[in-house]
Amino acid sequence: MLGACSGAIVPPAPSSIPAARPPGGAGGKTTHHPVRDTAPVNIRQADGRIVAALPIAPQPVVVPAGAATAQQAGIVAGPPVAALPITDAQAVAARTAFALSCPGLMRRTDGSGLTRGTDWQGACAAARQPGDARTFFATWFEAVQIGDGKAFATGYYEPEIRGSLDQRPGYAVPVYGRPTDLVDVDLGQFSTDLKGKRARGRVEGKALVPYFDRTQIEQGALAGRAPIIAWAADPVEIFFLQIQGSGRLRLPDGSALRIGYDTQNGRDYTGIGSLMRQRNLLQPGQASMQGIVAWLHANPEQGAALMRENKSFVFFRELDGPPQGAMGYAVTGQVSAAADPKFVPLGAPLFLSVDRADATGLWVAQDTGGAIKGANRIDTFWGAGAGAEATAGGMAARGTAFLLLPIGTLARLTPVAPVAAPPVSIAGAAGASPRP
Repeated sequence: MLGACSGAIVPPAPSSIPAARPPGGAGGKTTHHPVRDTAPVNIRQADGRIVAALPIAPQPVVVPAGAATAQQAGIVAGPPVAALPITDAQAVAARTAFALSCPGLMRRTDGSGLTRGTDWQGACAAARQPGDARTFFATWFEAVQIGDGKAFATGYYEPEIRGSLDQRPGYAVPVYGRPTDLVDVDLGQFSTDLKGKRARGRVEGKALVPYFDRTQIEQGALAGRAPIIAWAADPVEIFFLQIQGSGRLRLPDGSALRIGYDTQNGRDYTGIGSLMRQRNLLQPGQASMQGIVAWLHANPEQGAALMRENKSFVFFRELDGPPQGAMGYAVTGQVSAAADPKFVPLGAPLFLSVDRADATGLWVAQDTGGAIKGANRIDTFWGAGAGAEATAGGMAARGTAFLLLPIGTLARLTPVAPVAAPPVSIAGAAGASPRP
C-alpha cells in the first residue's frame, strides 16, 4: 500500500548533518542499501501550480443504495477511447505500467465483479508489441463510467524524512518493522458470508484480540515484539510517511534508505485533516498538507494527541529498489494511481477528466490506500522530489472518471445493448495534444 491519503508535506532534510556512526538498532546489524535514483517520468506538470481544466460531464445515473462493488453500482458506456484527450507521453508511460501489471491482472480475482483474468489476455499480449501507444488503447479498450462517475482525486508522493540507522540525539522516533506477534486472519475461511474480509490481531491466552493501537505503540507496547529498522527525527514526519506508505530516510551521512509498507495493525484509519476542519483548528488557506503539518509543529502537545486519534499504525520493510504498490509491482510517478479494488480492477487503466490540468489524463490503478474507498475515488502518485511534494500536497481535483476495460466487457455485463454514448466535447480539456 502506498496511497493512503492526499499528499503529506514534510520539511526538507537539513543540509548540514553530522557524520554517520556504525549502523545498529534492534535485531542486530542492519544492512543498508543506498537509494538508486532514477530520472522522473515528467509527462505532466508537477510543480504545484493549479491550472484549471474543463471536465467531461458524467452521464446522469441512479446508483443503487448500498452498492459495494462496481458491478452493483452499475456501468454505462463512456466516450470512445480515441476521443479522449490522451497525450502521446501519457499513452506510452501508461502502456508500460499496464504491461508490468498484466501478470497480476490476469491472475487476481477481480473484486469489482467486472472482469475475469482471461478478459485481459489480448490487451496484455498487445501491450508488449511495438506500435503507437494511443492506437493501442483505442484498439483494445472501451471506456465505462462506474456508478455516477463523479470523481474525487487526491495525490500522494514518496516523501523524504530525516532518519538514522541507530538511536542518537535528535533521532528518537522508532521506525518499526512487522511485529512477530501480528496475526493475519482470512475470515472467509471461517464463513462464506465473510469471503474477502480479513482481520489483524494478536493472540492473548486463547483468544484473538485487536492489535495495539497507535497510542499503545507509542507508549512502548512493541518492546521486544517488533524490529526497529531505523530512527526518525520528527514524529510528524514519520506519521505522514506512514500515511504515504513508503518513502526515504535521509541518513546523517547523506545517503538514503528507502522503506515501504509491509503491513498495518488492523485498526481503522482516521484522517486527521477532517478532524481539524470539524474542530475549526485550521484557518482559511491552511486546509492543505502544508497547513496541517505547520499546525502540528506549532502545537506539539495538541498535535500528538490529535495524531493518536488515528489508531491505524503502519509497519515498514526496507526496499532495495523503487517503491511498490499493492500489486507488488513498482509504481511510477505521474502514471500510477491508487483506487478501491472493489470498484477498479487493480492493474487497469483509467482516464481522469477533472478540473485540474495536471491530474487530467491516463493513469494505471496499481495501488490501494486506507483512505481510498468507493467508486471513482482516486489517489494519483507523483513520485519523489519537490515538484511531486508540491503537487501531491495540494491535490484535490473533481470531475469524472472513466475506467478502461477490454472491449466487449460492457456488452457481456449489460443485459441489453448499451445506448451509444452521446458526442463528447473535449474543448478546453487540459493536457490534450492535437491529433492528426
